[in-house]
Amino acid sequence: MKHSDGLEWAIHSCTLLAALPADMALPRRLLAEFFGLPEPYLAKQLQKLSRAGLVETRRGPKGGYALAHKPKDISMLQLVEAIDGSERHFRCSELRRCGPTGMPPRQYPKPCGIARTMWRAEAAWRRELSQTSLADIQQLGLQETPPEQMAKALAWFQSNLPMEGKK
Repeated sequence: MKHSDGLEWAIHSCTLLAALPADMALPRRLLAEFFGLPEPYLAKQLQKLSRAGLVETRRGPKGGYALAHKPKDISMLQLVEAIDGSERHFRCSELRRCGPTGMPPRQYPKPCGIARTMWRAEAAWRRELSQTSLADIQQLGLQETPPEQMAKALAWFQSNLPMEGKK
């Protein structure tokens, strides 16, 4: 299965939003800047997430994007389907019925074995994604982020976000 770059960008953006306090939002410009992404393309992914009800936009001086649900209530499958859609990845064109030895559809009462195998594999993949939450992914990220990068991220946020009491 091949997914769009936008899926990776959306998941990373959501893990960052999951780390924010509940009353805080992050402007799309800062989300794009934090990951070094082109803002217009990231904006399209954020719109897809918003249409799916996974993120919300907030207005005002502290406006921007925030998660619409708790990280534990957002599955990886929801994120995948919001960005890349929910269609099956494998499409069977019934090649066994084509060419000089092809037979009419009535000769094949069920989909071909290749399609059935691919669809079973995809079903297992979807089950795994549906059982993995954004909170699970966030936890993995926290465990695997080097302390130096965490310190740089905190410093970046302190210099780029308006903080209470900061002038």
